[in-house]
Amino acid sequence: MSESPLHIGLIGCGTVGSGVARILSEQHRLLERQCGRRLCLKRVVVRHPDRPRPGLPESVPVTDRIDDILQDESIDLAVQLIGGTDAALDYARRLLQAGRDLVTANKALICAHGSELFQLAGRLKRTIGFEAAVAGGIPVISTLTTALTGNRIESIEGILNGTSNFILSRMLTDNQTYEQALSLAQKQGYAEADPTLDVDGTDAAQKLSILIRLAFATDVPVEKMIRRGIDRIMLSDLEAAAALGYRIKLLAMARRNQEQLEAWVQPALIHHERTLAQTSGADNIVTITGSAVGRLRLAGAGAGQMPTASAVVADIIDYATGRAARTFDAVLRSQTAPSLDIQPQEAPRHRYYIRCTVDDRPHVLADVTDVLGRHEISISSLHQDEPTGANDRPAARLIIMTHQTTEGRMRNADQDLHRLDCVRDQPLRLPVAD
Repeated sequence: MSESPLHIGLIGCGTVGSGVARILSEQHRLLERQCGRRLCLKRVVVRHPDRPRPGLPESVPVTDRIDDILQDESIDLAVQLIGGTDAALDYARRLLQAGRDLVTANKALICAHGSELFQLAGRLKRTIGFEAAVAGGIPVISTLTTALTGNRIESIEGILNGTSNFILSRMLTDNQTYEQALSLAQKQGYAEADPTLDVDGTDAAQKLSILIRLAFATDVPVEKMIRRGIDRIMLSDLEAAAALGYRIKLLAMARRNQEQLEAWVQPALIHHERTLAQTSGADNIVTITGSAVGRLRLAGAGAGQMPTASAVVADIIDYATGRAARTFDAVLRSQTAPSLDIQPQEAPRHRYYIRCTVDDRPHVLADVTDVLGRHEISISSLHQDEPTGANDRPAARLIIMTHQTTEGRMRNADQDLHRLDCVRDQPLRLPVAD
């Protein structure tokens, strides 16, 4: 065993950071066997150094100055576990330029600035570990960058946001409204006080963007994806989908389509027998299809203190053993492959689920089906609930399943349906992930 310890500077000691400190302290003998050297937490940088830090050894200096890590030449590796992109990007640049290798769990940083940071690290002969940035404790990054390098990746699809999956699961199993399930997710720590980035699809889209860069050597900014959230899903939608043999999940999808890349994040109907549909609670699942391996599934805890800390510590061990240098070289080489053109958002083809509330009066069905027909959208099935509401203006819910059509046709039909006098609200439209 080497007598030279690995000195670590930790930036951010919140939920995940304190989990990392706990593993380094409680599992130090196991980690020494795994690494062949001692892992030493040398300094911690936080915004409020006077706050109590449970689990952090009292001997570790705590400061609010990033310069204390930058100027400490004994520190080999910086573990950056702060959120956001502004300070995180500034720190990452300065740490790399100061000769520090980097481990981060910041998905927003890697999504928005990964290409720049990878190139900078490559020029400076540094490494960046970012396993914890996607899917928490599920080793999807290392799978793509090591285990599947002999494959041409054909597709990636998955449930990448545990908050949304928890909400949709609880709505159906516990007969709850969206608002009730969201409140429960917040009480149990699965959702932030402001859950916007989770429920509007941004979080999953950032993670998908990172996976796309690794699998397809293509930069797909979040704003270039079809991105929709779960906040308009009603319990009745989940029940209607279940009656048709489906589950509704916030699905992230990237796949080759005639040498273009189709990429989107949106709630979708998934057949109930598929593993994706059966993934419940806050768990994540990623399905990767490779040219040689076929379909590979990775599932488990996609968030939470200890699963995410586990992924961070795995990156630390990779650095300590020298694996990180080889793996990061593979990441850099993968980025030199030819990129794919991004498929226009109007092009994807799916069957669709449509839900709209309409006046219960003559000719309404004719008006709705006429709109779909004018946009060359064929109906597979149609169900109308019994009318509800006041007798002078009763309303009915329509559930329509279409045959396969394009996203562009459906968008145009959305607008025309919403303009109909008989349609009470904005129709909900979800793709069927066949």
